[in-house]
Amino acid sequence: MKNIFLLLICGTICHSLAAQQTIELTVDARKTGATIQPDMYGIFFEDINFGADGGLYAELVKNRSFDFTNTPLMGWSAYGRVEIRNDGGPFDRNPHYVRLISEWALLTGTGLINEGFAGGMGIRKEENYRFTVYARSVDGVSHRLRAELIDSRNNPAGYVELEVTGKEWKKYHGVITGKTTDAHCRLNVKLLTPGITDLEHISLFPIKTWKDRENGMRPDIAQALADLKPGVMRFPGGCIVEGNNLATRYQWKNSVGAVENRPVNENRWNYEFKHKFFPDYFQSYGLGFFEFFQLAEDFGAEPLPVISCGFSCQFQKGREQIVPMDSLQPYIDDALDLIEFANGSATSKWGRIRAEMGHPEPFNMKYLAIGNEQWGPLYHIYLEAFMKQIRPKYPNIKIVGTSGPSASGEEFDRLWPQMKALKVDMVDEHYYMSPQWFLDNAKRYDNYDRKGTKVFAGEYAAHTKPEKKNSFESALAEAAFLTGVERNADVVHLATYAPLLAHVDAWQWNPDLIWFDNLRIVLSVNYFVQQLYSYNKGTHVLPLTRNGQVVAGEEQLYASAVADVLKKQIIVKIVNTAATDRNISIRIDTAAGKGVKPSAQMEATTLTGDLQQENTLEQPEAVRPQNYTLTVNGQTLTVQAKGQSFNVYRIPML
Repeated sequence: MKNIFLLLICGTICHSLAAQQTIELTVDARKTGATIQPDMYGIFFEDINFGADGGLYAELVKNRSFDFTNTPLMGWSAYGRVEIRNDGGPFDRNPHYVRLISEWALLTGTGLINEGFAGGMGIRKEENYRFTVYARSVDGVSHRLRAELIDSRNNPAGYVELEVTGKEWKKYHGVITGKTTDAHCRLNVKLLTPGITDLEHISLFPIKTWKDRENGMRPDIAQALADLKPGVMRFPGGCIVEGNNLATRYQWKNSVGAVENRPVNENRWNYEFKHKFFPDYFQSYGLGFFEFFQLAEDFGAEPLPVISCGFSCQFQKGREQIVPMDSLQPYIDDALDLIEFANGSATSKWGRIRAEMGHPEPFNMKYLAIGNEQWGPLYHIYLEAFMKQIRPKYPNIKIVGTSGPSASGEEFDRLWPQMKALKVDMVDEHYYMSPQWFLDNAKRYDNYDRKGTKVFAGEYAAHTKPEKKNSFESALAEAAFLTGVERNADVVHLATYAPLLAHVDAWQWNPDLIWFDNLRIVLSVNYFVQQLYSYNKGTHVLPLTRNGQVVAGEEQLYASAVADVLKKQIIVKIVNTAATDRNISIRIDTAAGKGVKPSAQMEATTLTGDLQQENTLEQPEAVRPQNYTLTVNGQTLTVQAKGQSFNVYRIPML
């Protein structure tokens, strides 16, 4: 018993000494290393989880043009005498409109009630909402039309009345002031006087949108994206680029021009998961390519559009489609025309359309991805056909190819050499893997070829089990993995987490960076990891070692360092995945005449929490970064990395 007691004491002392042992790291700042791309960390938008209509796009009316495929009244409840017509409407690409016939004998009156998205329309008290409609009086008599909000308890919540005059189609508008705050309002559009009136493109927007644009974005979501300071913005997908079939692929030309005449498209994600049917999931294209380019410009991000290469989504096993090679030219023309739309002069065919939409200056697009995550023996052949026409005409456009849907395996191993042979500028790698995979792959890019084709980590997220949660566990694993991405900035030029957005009441895929309902948003823990990397990316890589080796998982520690020559800082990132706190010394080796600024205040940020914690709408600040300062004395800094934490240290330099 005495010997056992002594062993227990010895074990306790040894464990305590190990916990207190200082880990020594060295940053070699004598010469700056590889350049970090200024647009390295960015965002990837795909219209999944009702990310566009019902999400970022601020329109509150579902199926505003009555053109949902085979169900023109989906989202609407009609009462009285309502007819769907498709002859003589004002918009040729959205042909359906409604005819309201009101008679005194109809005690209910005649009208339509729109249910909004995901159970309603988010309305705030005392805020103003712009109601618009295209209308005509069929009988030539003036008719009064009322648009009224109804709250979730069936009480009136604000209205506006309009006078419809004349037999010609005209746009009418008015302002409704919300009388309550309610996430589940509906819109009742009612004909108040007897007669016949036609209506088309019924719309309700908050007047407060991002940048106060009439066809604008929901401001809280757009601001959250802007607050990431993204360097690049990839859009519009993802699998929706490919479509359920070629007919439903994303066609960018349908998403520009007058918003009222952009044809509705079926969303790729409407029936993908058999337990999550969303037959009302369509794309109005109100958030189209012009708006995507405009948002990228707002955010200071480089636009990176993805276009169809002639393949429908290959996960539709048995139903996938590939356009015949001799019919591929229209797809290539779409790519060439897109470059002209983005970069051409205001007098060119497609540049003129951009100018007419309000942006005469080019968007200066420099990236173009051809295909999403295609695989198989034909993709590289199709990609080469695109490149043979794009390269001679637009040699400065950087072409992004793909390595397929997986981070390794037969297709990955076959596609990478093909992409190198074609000399694409970047290969888009995707990995949705376990947190342990992310930890194990912190050295993934250490041995990649340093020359030629670069990597775009276009879609990635750590998926926990059994539930895929936006937990601190997943965020910590991503932070650790990104130290390896940062260390290899000469190989990895761009990185974007995915997916970006999810409505809490209407989602198909998780985890996601930002969650929202009809009135609120919550920033996930993963969001803050992305933000910390974006804010602290620096300008050049610096070697960081422990005993001459990179710090990538040994003793559950991960670290990287960069210099920011503009801010005169060295930025060190340390991820401690162990449960215990770690004492760490960081020695900065500098050239003569350089060094750490003496007696300066060093800014530091720590992100830590319980591994299972998530930020939710009810507890949006469960895990958030904490900022503090430390006094710097000399070339060696001593810090403490808490157990299970991500730490950023910004060291001021002479």
